[in-house]
Amino acid sequence: MAYKAIIAGASGLIGSNLVNILLEAPQYSEVLAIVRKKMPIQHKKLVQLVVNFDELDKHAEPINGHAVFSCLGTTKSQTPDEQQYRKIDHDYPFQLAQLAKQNGVEQFHVVSSIGANKNSSTFYLKLKGELEDDLKNLGLKTLHIYQPSMLMGERNRNHWAEKLATGLFKVIDPLLIGGLKKYRSIKGSTVAQAMFKKSLESATGTFIYTSDKIHTI
Repeated sequence: MAYKAIIAGASGLIGSNLVNILLEAPQYSEVLAIVRKKMPIQHKKLVQLVVNFDELDKHAEPINGHAVFSCLGTTKSQTPDEQQYRKIDHDYPFQLAQLAKQNGVEQFHVVSSIGANKNSSTFYLKLKGELEDDLKNLGLKTLHIYQPSMLMGERNRNHWAEKLATGLFKVIDPLLIGGLKKYRSIKGSTVAQAMFKKSLESATGTFIYTSDKIHTI
């Protein structure tokens, strides 16, 4: 049986890797990418649905199939406005999950972050924690939450702070052993591969993977 995948955030570091994996995977016959603007790729399996995410509910019908993958997210440099930041990191993924549940989608996969906690004093980690809690309370059949640490890989943009952090983690990573392994940096392609592999399993419930667990999948 060939599956249909729905992916939001397909142009980002993890999302772009995941799209490529899904398009090459024989287990998937259709990949629906929900995008703000059309991506410059074509494939017989790929369907691009261009939407205004503020009106996501108007596009509920095609959000059906085996698995929804939410790779949505932003940064302070990209989105300095906190209200808009909240929409991208919390509201859009949560609404996507609501539509997935409504349409009987079997699995929901979401990229969160190491240290996600609704009680965090850090805006980013607080948002991720709130999203995780809201998704857990939604009653999804299968929920996979990925909590990567610092993400490595080729991005469309290369911010100087990200370059600095990348260099720093090359030094720090070998020092993070034992219980600290989950804070090691991780490639976006590794997270994408884990998401794909987990989507082929039939387990139900809520599953959380930190960077060290993602590495072993």
